[in-house]
Amino acid sequence: MSLLAGSYERFIWGFRLKQHRQSSDDQILTLTQLFSYPAHLSPVKSVAVAGPIAASAASDDSVKLYDLTTCSELGSLLHHSSSVTSLSFFSPPSSPSSFPRNLLSGSDDGFLSIYDTDPFVLLMTVKVHRKGVNDLAVHPTGKLALTVGRDSSFGMVNLVRGRRSFCCMLGKEATIVRFSLGGERFFMVMDDKVTVHEAEDAKLVWEFECKKRILCATGGQNGLLFTGGEDRGITAWDTRTGKYAYCIDNAHSSRVKGIVVLTRDNEAGASDDPYLVASASSDGVIRVWDIRMAIKEKPNPLAEAHTKSRLTCLAGSSLKNCGRLQM
Repeated sequence: MSLLAGSYERFIWGFRLKQHRQSSDDQILTLTQLFSYPAHLSPVKSVAVAGPIAASAASDDSVKLYDLTTCSELGSLLHHSSSVTSLSFFSPPSSPSSFPRNLLSGSDDGFLSIYDTDPFVLLMTVKVHRKGVNDLAVHPTGKLALTVGRDSSFGMVNLVRGRRSFCCMLGKEATIVRFSLGGERFFMVMDDKVTVHEAEDAKLVWEFECKKRILCATGGQNGLLFTGGEDRGITAWDTRTGKYAYCIDNAHSSRVKGIVVLTRDNEAGASDDPYLVASASSDGVIRVWDIRMAIKEKPNPLAEAHTKSRLTCLAGSSLKNCGRLQM
């Protein structure tokens, strides 16, 4: 399993989560650093990982691409004319490998760009918002993308036809949008609140309220939703019952900027290790948790790494060798 983090100091950090068996019943996890170097000319705003390939975006209007199997940079995508604010890969669920099919990026001029990944070529750009795109999410089928923008609107893009199919005002600016793992629901974050909606008709199902502003969120197995932010903890919500599940209080000494649910590979995630969650904070620390321990007591992290930088984002994926990548 691999992790990629971006920082305010323009650096990106690559880690691999390794498992070491001390005995038949005792195993330990370690985060091994793969690389770190100044990838951009300005603070990193977003990172994305899918199998052996990773991407980072920053305020320098560029997207950098990396091969995690060789720890090397593949090149840059320079089609944007403003800051790139969000990234997301799409990998077909029926694909025998974890290599992604498309890369989507949102920018500060309100455009959504769609790239092919073999090789990396720009397919189209779609104007979605009047102001910048805050975040984007791709449906597991790859046919639909959701966006939220600084103009306080919510957008829906038909990826088959390559055009915006729906847009509405939210009344308040949303900063995060995500689909559930199965794609049946999606959720949006507005300051300290999370709203859960049906994907079919956008009907509001639940609304959760945290103590402080939410800065990151991700979906997990069994209908769980993980959030982190200025409260320095990791909170789990049950989207099936609409209730609070549990919380890791004071997971970091500073605000939580990224949360990733780790799986060994795309097919075996539900049965092998659905309990591993990684978090990154602006204190420069990345930690891996066993969330089962949070139900009983305050857990200790299974592994951690200190980057000594102000982390801004985190992404993770299973790591498979899919051969030589091409630009």
